[in-house]
Amino acid sequence: MPEYPEVEALREQLEEQLDGQVVARTGPSHVATLKTIDPPLDAFDGATLATPERRGKHLLLPAHERDLVLHMHQMSAGRIAVLDAGAKGPKRPAFALTLESGARIVMTERGSKKRARVGLYTRAAIGEELAHLGPEACDIDDATLAEQLAAESRRLHSFLRDQRALAGIGRAFANEILNRSRLSPYALSVDLDAEEVARLGEATRAALAAGLELRRRGRGDKQVYNVHKRLEEPCPNCATAIAQVDFEEHTIYYCPQCQTRGRMLKDRRLSKLLR
Repeated sequence: MPEYPEVEALREQLEEQLDGQVVARTGPSHVATLKTIDPPLDAFDGATLATPERRGKHLLLPAHERDLVLHMHQMSAGRIAVLDAGAKGPKRPAFALTLESGARIVMTERGSKKRARVGLYTRAAIGEELAHLGPEACDIDDATLAEQLAAESRRLHSFLRDQRALAGIGRAFANEILNRSRLSPYALSVDLDAEEVARLGEATRAALAAGLELRRRGRGDKQVYNVHKRLEEPCPNCATAIAQVDFEEHTIYYCPQCQTRGRMLKDRRLSKLLR
């Protein structure tokens, strides 16, 4: 799932390549991908692209002279690529935006669950659409983080993935952040003391900054993730073998030594939760 580092690296790429480019055609879009009907997609045709923006994991392409913003959200399986003029692309993309230069922005989505989203909004409407998002995780300060943690009792892994609490983190970086901070994925948000909150805040900022820098360099998952999808590989903190807990929609990767003090976490489907 593209998270803050991936989406911000993409936004920077688009800023370099597309700022000031003119839209020739907006679409086509898969019927399950397009989430708006008013304004119609073709209202974006002829627009000059302004500097791309990002909010959490959402990519925004505003127009210079029109009150229009194209919204793109990749969700779990969506991917966005910029294709040069004449370059071959997928025959049936989830969405495509063609520029007068011939370059295209193409969104694809793997699998049968069509969750990726595209929509055309006015500036006010996109503000309302994204109003539920919490503060940006990439630069959150410890005081704001403490307020978000105390707002509701949540397991930390769930808290970090909740876009209403913090915007920009998904499954992978929740694993990375909790390992950096040496906190259990099952610890309750309301139980953290000031020192633990500070550790979590520092780990959040550091993990996302490191991830962004690696994505800017074009590094793949193996270079970006130290814990995520690293089952039985050594923990970067203490060299203990990484363990996992499987859920229907995601997998938690953690160190049973430095994060849970020697205790193995159990799946909800198999036994009682352990902190």
